[in-house]
Formats: sequence, structure tokens, C-alpha cells
Amino acid sequence: MQFDVEIDGWPQDEDWAGLTERVHGAVAALEPALANPRLIASVLFTLDGQVHELNREWRGKDKPTNVLSFPMLDRDDLVALAEGGPPEMLGDIALALETCQREAGEKGLGLEVHTAHLLIHGLLHLAGYDHVDSDEQAEAMEKLEIEALAKLGIADPYGDRD
Repeated sequence: MQFDVEIDGWPQDEDWAGLTERVHGAVAALEPALANPRLIASVLFTLDGQVHELNREWRGKDKPTNVLSFPMLDRDDLVALAEGGPPEMLGDIALALETCQREAGEKGLGLEVHTAHLLIHGLLHLAGYDHVDSDEQAEAMEKLEIEALAKLGIADPYGDRD
């Protein structure tokens, strides 16, 4: 999988493109469909204002959020995609700096750790996972998030719940 990473306003002292690649490796180990070399995804590290606009335009929600995912393949097409052939756009992910910083601070985490979790979450959405329609979906997605984070040496972010 290839990434088109754009960084706008995020701290320059971190390798956000490298983090994206490391996160992808952890997720692809659990979700083999994401290892397809034909896939391309764009990742936008931007400010709350731009994510707010995207959220309002595409989701009808007039507020920023931490991460947005815009899949371009449905789950069945992704899983059936042959490894040979032209590049295929999987989708887009956008992360909002100020929201991510605030949440990381509230959780007592570094920005890189929280961002890794949100990138995993976004990639799983691009792979067809969701957490909105049922508790079972949410549990399955959270389980994959926890396993991918563990591959990166990051603790379970949901560990404080029963």
C-alpha cells in the first residue's frame, strides 16, 4: 500500500509519514486486504478548521472531529481486489491537530501515541469496519485497534473500561 501524506500545521519534530507507514504495517498484519500493493490512501494531517469544513460538507456535522475517513472501496471489492493491476484508491483520512492534541492531553498520552490510534481507526474504516450500527461491530473494531496498537508497543486505550 502506498500513502500520499500531506502535513499542514502539525509539529515538524515528528515523522508523521513514517508513523503512517508503521501504523499501516501493524494494521495490515491483522487485516491482509490492506497489504495489497495496488492500494493508495491519502492522509491529511491538518488543523481543526479544515476537518470542521470536511465534517460539515460530507457528514453534515458542524464541528471538528479527531479523524475522518472517506472510503472509496466497499469491503467486498477491497477483499476481492487482485494484487496485479493498476493502482486503486482506497480512500482518504484527515486528522485534526488541535482536537488530537486536546484528546491526547486529556488521556495523558503523547500526540504520537494518540495519533497512531486514530490512524489505526481510520485505516480500519477504510477497510470496511465500523462501530456505529451495533455493539458487535464496535467490539470487533476495538479488538483490532487494541491488537494493532500492541504490535506498536502501545497500551490498550480502552483498558479502563469493563
